[in-house]
Amino acid sequence: MFRKSIFALLILLLLAACGPTRTSTPVKVTTEPAATVIPSATFTTTRSTTSITLTDGLNRTVTLASPVQRVVSLAPSNTEILFGIGAGAQVVGRDESSDYPAEALSLPTSGGYSGFNLEAIVALHPDLVLVGGINTPEMVASLEKLGLTVYFLPNPATLEEMYTNLETVGTLTGHTAEATALEDSLKVRVATVDEKILPISYRPTVYYELDATDPTKPYTTGPGSFVDLLIARAGGLNIGAQLKGEWAQISLEQLVVANPAIIILGDAAYGETPEKVAQRPGWGTLTAIQTGQVFPFDDNLVSRPGPRLVDGLEALAKLLHPGVFK
Repeated sequence: MFRKSIFALLILLLLAACGPTRTSTPVKVTTEPAATVIPSATFTTTRSTTSITLTDGLNRTVTLASPVQRVVSLAPSNTEILFGIGAGAQVVGRDESSDYPAEALSLPTSGGYSGFNLEAIVALHPDLVLVGGINTPEMVASLEKLGLTVYFLPNPATLEEMYTNLETVGTLTGHTAEATALEDSLKVRVATVDEKILPISYRPTVYYELDATDPTKPYTTGPGSFVDLLIARAGGLNIGAQLKGEWAQISLEQLVVANPAIIILGDAAYGETPEKVAQRPGWGTLTAIQTGQVFPFDDNLVSRPGPRLVDGLEALAKLLHPGVFK
């Protein structure tokens, strides 16, 4: 659908019927909106000396005899969480979009964009298949029919729910102490941003670009998305917050009226630059272009609901308030 950009599988799963087509480059999976509507995870944990029982994001009870030692991760955010809490050595397979950290690249893949190879997953002999929002309940059922233990880790709606996911994966893998330590360190960093943003009265308007295949109606991030959440927490006003849906098109006319003070290029990895944006017909009147406030950005920091969301928050805060975050 779109060029290799941040919301590839998001659009493949949720918005396939309404997105534009870019024929020059296929879309890449990175963004992970939930495949089902799950406002938050509900976790019930029962521990004995031999077993762990959790309720996952699909309200399924998953019981393990002990912390798992062989995990196949089928979502980039899950992979980043596993490595982030020190369980990387227990990961034996990944989806093709799990490209961070670098150590994950050496793991065998079992599909992604065009579907998953269930036989390849079985051949890895996992104790657990850790799926997420980019994976459908139907896929979970298919994996279970093959005798695999599957845990659905829901997409969080807030940073606090992301912390809960860290704790859950820590429990599943026997890394509770490491998960707690990571959570604590992330909370300190977020609190630092919050403390610096709180007294600031100026909130610049922000246009975050997801895909400008058609520059007359590019895709941006709407209300309820993590990008929207992080822009607000970083001290900005997302102009896409007035649109409908987490991932929405905005017309050039709407963009001109909103006249953002800052433009952030989440599609920078795929060739968009401040210079190219300035050359788009009708865009030259925007304040952000006239003042040189157009910035390339690593979208993976805000589109994968794992621990790097805090990196994304810090990066956004520095862009929006450079005088405060030096």
